[in-house]
Amino acid sequence: MRAATYFFIFLNLSLAVFEEPAVYPLPFVVTSLVEVLCLLVFFGRLTHYAKVTLRDLFWKDTKNICILVAILLSLTDLATYGVLRMYNVRSIRWSRVVRPIFLINFAESRQIRRAFRSIRNTLPEITYVFLLFMFSLLMFSLMALKLFGERNLQTAEGLPYFRNYLEIVFDLYVLVTTANSPDVMMPAFDFSSWYALFFIAFVIVNTYIFMSLFLAVVYNNYKKHLKVIFGGVDCD
Repeated sequence: MRAATYFFIFLNLSLAVFEEPAVYPLPFVVTSLVEVLCLLVFFGRLTHYAKVTLRDLFWKDTKNICILVAILLSLTDLATYGVLRMYNVRSIRWSRVVRPIFLINFAESRQIRRAFRSIRNTLPEITYVFLLFMFSLLMFSLMALKLFGERNLQTAEGLPYFRNYLEIVFDLYVLVTTANSPDVMMPAFDFSSWYALFFIAFVIVNTYIFMSLFLAVVYNNYKKHLKVIFGGVDCD
């Protein structure tokens, strides 16, 4: 039963690769039949679990309620999408976002649920570091706007360079990953080599300091919550 449940969960999640818009598109009839099959298996697994569990205990378990609601939402969305498709009305399969619920809430997914709970408990504790990082990013973006915005610089494509604040925030956010380095600083560097100090300072503060601090906080808090859960303090 565990292997079959995992297989159909994997099959259900894989449908996103074949549904429109798809990487490898398949006819709607094929994907819809596969999804209905998966939902029937999930409902059968839930019914089987209900047979060996006390009724009051079964309905008090939020995991079972989540699975049942996800099945109903998926069937409703599938039927609605099929009817609209018959009348050539373009729509979106919004129920795809509920598919990971099956992966998390089945009884066989206890370890995944524990890891997910650790991540959920870690998020509030890393918020302060994230907000501090965003404050640094916004301040550096404001400095870049004041330094370069009034000098009428242009990129290699002839576009305005660092004149829109939101575009500056996005470019510097990408620079944290060094994906656009050194291209992002070349117009300023060509104007004056001293402007390279601004980008060097940005990379040191945000990439090497904040990202290391962020990683350390995430790791330590996740490890702490994981020890609590596997130590038996947190229940399933």
